[in-house]
Amino acid sequence: MMSGLCKSPLLVVIPAYNEEASIRNTVEGLKKTCPEYDYIVINDGSTDATLDICRENGYSTLNLPMNLGLYGAFQAGVRYAYQEGYSWVLQFDGDGQHPAESIPGMMERASVGDCDIVIGSRYVDDKIGWTPRQIGGRLISLCIFIVTGRKIHDPTSGMRLFGRKIIKKIASQMNVNPEPDTLAALMKDGFRVAEVPVVMKERQAGKSYIGGLTSITYMLRTCLSILLIHWFR
Repeated sequence: MMSGLCKSPLLVVIPAYNEEASIRNTVEGLKKTCPEYDYIVINDGSTDATLDICRENGYSTLNLPMNLGLYGAFQAGVRYAYQEGYSWVLQFDGDGQHPAESIPGMMERASVGDCDIVIGSRYVDDKIGWTPRQIGGRLISLCIFIVTGRKIHDPTSGMRLFGRKIIKKIASQMNVNPEPDTLAALMKDGFRVAEVPVVMKERQAGKSYIGGLTSITYMLRTCLSILLIHWFR
């Protein structure tokens, strides 16, 4: 159930689609590591026991009656955060890959006051590799640099912290989603981005929203959007 109470400046939004094997560990780890922050699981029309597990354990949960995809699920959580007055929203995977222990560092970086978005980056300290997905990340980073003149080390990281101004945009506009092409557009509009090094974990179980052939088409579509389409937004 959702508490309806804004207890902290941060709401951790956890989109979850068929994450029955990992959602308990993800939420329990978050609660143990960062008890000072609020969270909400967005059950994105799961067909497995994800919703049952959340209800049985009393997790703060918003249940979507159908699968809306990552953006739709995240936007639902952001709209709740906007209505409840949270200052920051963190996109946090339900598969156990995102390290909860990195959240305080991201919030500390946000508290400096010189950024609107903080990305949990795998490649601030470590160099990006040459797997197909990492090559795609390199191309997306290059496209963002061409358009904005700013380098983002890890544009495909899904661990992103958004400030109040971005929360309002995501909550109220259909074309503002937590993706690299939107990141480039926001940077062009003057919003500031910072990166904090994080060490991602292996997916505990389940299936990624993006994988296989989908990841290749995603990378190509994103590059095209950054270079061309976002100019007409």
